[in-house]
Amino acid sequence: MAITGRTVLLVLLGAVPVLLAPQVTTVAVWAGAVALLVALDVLLAAAIGPLEVERSTAGAVRRGEQVESVLTLTNLGRRTARGLVRDAWQPSAGATGNRHRLRIPPEDGQRVRTPLRPTRRGDVRADRVTIRTYGPLGLAARQASRDVPGIVRVLPEFSSRRHLPSRLARLREMDGRTAVNVRGQGTEFDSLREYVVGDDVRAIDWRATARRSEVVVRTWRPERDRRVLIVLDSSRLSAARLGDAPRIDASIEAALLLTALATKAGDRVDLLAIDSSVQARVRGTHGPAVMAALADALSQVTPSLVEPDWARITQEVRDTLSQRALVVLLTGLEAGATETGMLPAVATIARDHQVILGSATDPAAEELRRGRETSADLFDAAAAERSDLEREALAARMQRGGSEIVERVPEALPPAVADTYLALKAAGRL
Repeated sequence: MAITGRTVLLVLLGAVPVLLAPQVTTVAVWAGAVALLVALDVLLAAAIGPLEVERSTAGAVRRGEQVESVLTLTNLGRRTARGLVRDAWQPSAGATGNRHRLRIPPEDGQRVRTPLRPTRRGDVRADRVTIRTYGPLGLAARQASRDVPGIVRVLPEFSSRRHLPSRLARLREMDGRTAVNVRGQGTEFDSLREYVVGDDVRAIDWRATARRSEVVVRTWRPERDRRVLIVLDSSRLSAARLGDAPRIDASIEAALLLTALATKAGDRVDLLAIDSSVQARVRGTHGPAVMAALADALSQVTPSLVEPDWARITQEVRDTLSQRALVVLLTGLEAGATETGMLPAVATIARDHQVILGSATDPAAEELRRGRETSADLFDAAAAERSDLEREALAARMQRGGSEIVERVPEALPPAVADTYLALKAAGRL
């Protein structure tokens, strides 16, 4: 049973005659009258047991988008149910306006809608549904809570999709759908044209040159159906806060943009999210279904405060790929990474595959480097400079081994990785 504000007001009003006539009998009579009215109101309130509750929700939604939780309440009792219902969700669901008024006649129903705007990836779950029915006087109410399961899968936001149209335009140019042709070794032969200054002499077709009495070169079309393996590091390196979000969010955005682009290019994309163990794996899914599969898998990936197991990462790459492919490592490039075994692992992978290592950098580091006002600022600036030098030295060693290193602030990392993919494809290195 729940006491309402009306009951409290009625008790306070009763204090006036009690103060004027403070006899025990007056107090007892007033208290008894209030108690009787409350009990009568509770008895006349609709029972909660005959109220059936069903929930329906959307299966999945992108983070930041709005979705609704719909409760359908059916009154199987003999009295009209008047009251409130509260549709509770865990905080990250972003439930607003989750308290709704009810007035359900017997053998009738009512639907109430609670808007949700999730703020975190993963599965958000409904809490209990609380129903309160009031009596005709509004002095008291019956109240009970029920478990009405509900779940919404929150997919990555994919805000980097705004960069996709411009990259697709470049891809169409490379693919020969416009007047632009690309050249390079290891790509599909397209046509012959006259040599111009700046062309690669290795592209000259000497037989055709002899027949035409002019220098001609072969043009090439990028090969399709290449293998792309995205390895997303979900270890402690991905948990570092870069601005308002962890590094893993930037890595996920880069993975989604690259997947969308590579799929349009006709390449096959697989995903591996791993730290000391495999958190998610997408393999064998191609065509339009691959984006949905990746988004669903990445929604469940969270950073683990463990060191990355580079030996296992190397083995997983070896087990997944049987021929030369593009391996995109999305991790954190830090000075201490050499101690975890990153350098030999990347070198081992680069011997058999083309490697892109993408790392989101801290946007606050530039501010630290510029600080010169106090001695503390100078120490911070020196530390930031030293960290940059060590990271640059590490990146240089990886580049000498054949890896492409892409370091950008979180917002710029996804398009930079996509541009590197297009550059490798245009150069015939995939």
